[in-house]
Amino acid sequence: MNGRTDFGTEQNAEVSPPLSNIGMDYTPMVEERRVFVECNQDSFWYRSVPFSATSMLVTQGLIAKRILSSHPKYGSVPKLVLAYIMGYFAGKFSYVKTCQEKFKWFENSPLGEALNLAQGRRLASPGYFSQKPRFESKISKHSSFGTSPTPESSTKEGPFSR
Repeated sequence: MNGRTDFGTEQNAEVSPPLSNIGMDYTPMVEERRVFVECNQDSFWYRSVPFSATSMLVTQGLIAKRILSSHPKYGSVPKLVLAYIMGYFAGKFSYVKTCQEKFKWFENSPLGEALNLAQGRRLASPGYFSQKPRFESKISKHSSFGTSPTPESSTKEGPFSR
C-alpha cells in the first residue's frame, strides 16, 4: 500500500462543490458586517439573556426546594453558573436560523447566495417517503383485505389457493 486509503471513486450525489468565493479568506461586505453585529446583539438581548435568566431562576428554585443539592463549600453558585452558560449558548444557537434569514435577502452577496443554495439543496433532496422502494411488492394493488370478494378476485389464483 502507499499509505493512502481509497474508499472508492463513488461520489455522494447530495454533496455539491462549495462556492469558490466563500471560505476562510472571505471578507464580508459592509452590510453583511452590520448584520453580523446586529445578529450578535439581538441573539444576546432577545435570546441569551432571557434563556439564562430563566434557567438560573429554575435552578435556584430547584435548589430551594431541595430537589438539587447545593455544594457544601460554594453553595448554589456552581449550578447557577452552569445554568447561565447553558442558557447563553441555547439562546445563541436558537437565533441561528433567524440570522441566516437576514443574510438571504442581500442582493449580490456571496454569503446570501450560498445560504440560498444550501436551503435549495435541502428542499430539493428527496425525503424518505418520496424515495422509490428498493424491492417491488408482490402484493396486488387491488387487495381484498377488509372488503368483500368480488367475482373477479375470487377467480384469480393467489399464492395460498388450493
